[in-house]
Amino acid sequence: MIENDPTDDLRRLGEWLTEAGLDLSVTRPHAGDALPADLDGYAALVVLGGDQQAYPHADGSPGAAWFPAEEGLLRKAVRHRVPTLGICLGAQLLATAHAGTVERSPSGPEVGPAVVGRRDAAESDPLFRYVPLIPDVLQWHADEITELPAAATLLAASTRYPNQAFRLGDRAWGLQFHIECDTAMIAEWATDSALLAELGYDPQLVVSACNAVMADVEEVWQPFAARFAALALGELDDSGPRPTLPLLGH
Repeated sequence: MIENDPTDDLRRLGEWLTEAGLDLSVTRPHAGDALPADLDGYAALVVLGGDQQAYPHADGSPGAAWFPAEEGLLRKAVRHRVPTLGICLGAQLLATAHAGTVERSPSGPEVGPAVVGRRDAAESDPLFRYVPLIPDVLQWHADEITELPAAATLLAASTRYPNQAFRLGDRAWGLQFHIECDTAMIAEWATDSALLAELGYDPQLVVSACNAVMADVEEVWQPFAARFAALALGELDDSGPRPTLPLLGH
């Protein structure tokens, strides 16, 4: 897994993937870890979120120094059909790596518990076909994917933010929302949050509202994570089981 920001770690997602049989290997480029040149020896790739921007700064520099290499790794993952999951910033980087567009959202920040609507294409998706029509999610972002890559399949949407979940190829998924958070992580994010100040939200109320849906989020997304792990382990692949390999993590 690739951890872009120390405030957004694996948390519950890491527990779910471990319970499903994956060995996790976490790379932290924000702390100086080097990204691998390729994904040889890894069963899957997960890219987590962060406070950075997926698009360049005004001076043309990347949102983080390692983003060009990370986007290159995401392109290799899609090209070589390595099961891949990008969450929030990770989904945005999956999009920009494949000529999608990410911008500061004209709709303003989206923060707190929410629901998204599953699209028709989800019916034939190996991970999303079992997700409810209107699943609970946790949101915390000010940027959005305003244009999906040309080859992407939209799997979930909402009224203000139409590109909530998508798939590239047959093994790479991007989720604009968060599934990894626990209440403690949300409480950390809510402390002195510029997004909450911009929206005029009471931090304690936001944390309480998120905490109230944690069980509902787990009910939907823990099985989703288990299906992703099964795909990585070859258990959802017609080619049959593959040897257990570590998961490159966030």
